[in-house]
Amino acid sequence: MNTEPVGLLPASDEPNDYLAADDVIDHGHPEIRALAGRLRRSSPEATARTAFEYVRDEIAHSGDVQEWSAAYRASDVLVRRNAICHGKAHLLAAVLRAQGIRAGLCYQRLNVLHGLVAVHWPAREGGAAGRWVRLDPRGNKPGVDAGFATVPGEERLAWAVDPAAGEFDCPTVYPSTPPVLLRALAEARPGVQGYGHPPLEL
Repeated sequence: MNTEPVGLLPASDEPNDYLAADDVIDHGHPEIRALAGRLRRSSPEATARTAFEYVRDEIAHSGDVQEWSAAYRASDVLVRRNAICHGKAHLLAAVLRAQGIRAGLCYQRLNVLHGLVAVHWPAREGGAAGRWVRLDPRGNKPGVDAGFATVPGEERLAWAVDPAAGEFDCPTVYPSTPPVLLRALAEARPGVQGYGHPPLEL
């Protein structure tokens, strides 16, 4: 679904923060590195597209398959092969960072806090300035058709926000999972529907 471009703002002014590994976006893990190698293509754009489509299509959304893995760390999501939107976003960010592609986390406030990935595309000589573009790897299903984009105006997310219902796009691009969300994800238990109650506010 096409959405109006959102002016995304990085939470950190340090570009390398969007390439770093941590306990959640653990792209130093050998399985993540191996996957990144298999998905590498001839250009950053082709690599990012392939990584996005892999996570979107090959890693199930827990709610769609009704299998609640409780995985949220990127390497665990890869092993369990299902997660909610946040875990899938962590895996995509990890694979992109393993390729040297700057990626961060961003969110939509819907009836839940929905997790996305933002990719930074650097300025091109004689072209557009550097920009952040959102990708939604949650997984497609009837009525959901999220796709790849490298230009803000071509973003195709799973959901468009409804301001009349109090929904909105969060403009901040985080280099790591916000602590309040991380605490909620860490409390999830396998087999418990919905991973408990992730926060609506960051």
